[in-house]
Amino acid sequence: MNDSLILKNISQHISLSDEEAHYFISLLKERKIQKKELILKQQQLCKEISFVHSGILRAFYMDTAGKESTIMFAMTDWWITDMYCFVNQKPAMLNIEALEDSVVFQLKKDDLEELYSKVPKFERFFRIMMQNAYTREQLRIIENLSLSAEERYYTFIQKYPLAAERITQKQIASYLGITPEFLSTIKTNKHKK
Repeated sequence: MNDSLILKNISQHISLSDEEAHYFISLLKERKIQKKELILKQQQLCKEISFVHSGILRAFYMDTAGKESTIMFAMTDWWITDMYCFVNQKPAMLNIEALEDSVVFQLKKDDLEELYSKVPKFERFFRIMMQNAYTREQLRIIENLSLSAEERYYTFIQKYPLAAERITQKQIASYLGITPEFLSTIKTNKHKK
């Protein structure tokens, strides 16, 4: 397991001794995921939080009619889970799918609780991570309420230029809450300007 990326991610917020880092790494499970494979399905118990070592994943909700709404994307060096269901150990509301062949490091809920007990500074790390995620989601909600679809698309492209090249138009449209056809119109209009 090449753990340098995840340790670098952790070191942005806390410092670990060699012993603490070794203990943390011992709790992780490396998982290779094929493109289109689901690592979490709606109604499945959400037991892990995943760190994306390589690749890209997306979390999406599928309604009873089969319509998908993308909630988030997670690229290399990001964390992803169905947070509500992970924290409360409930059946998942979301699906998490690999958009390309990916590798994740997974941490089980029970192991996370043990980690908090044995290395309390991890509570600080995950608190900061949760605050950042909450802030990101709040800004996204405000953008969805205040910006036009075109402005939301340009904001997405500015924030995630590398992701936009690796995600299908249909998935970007699902994230923006518009149809792929409307997104195509936005992109066509951009090129005419």
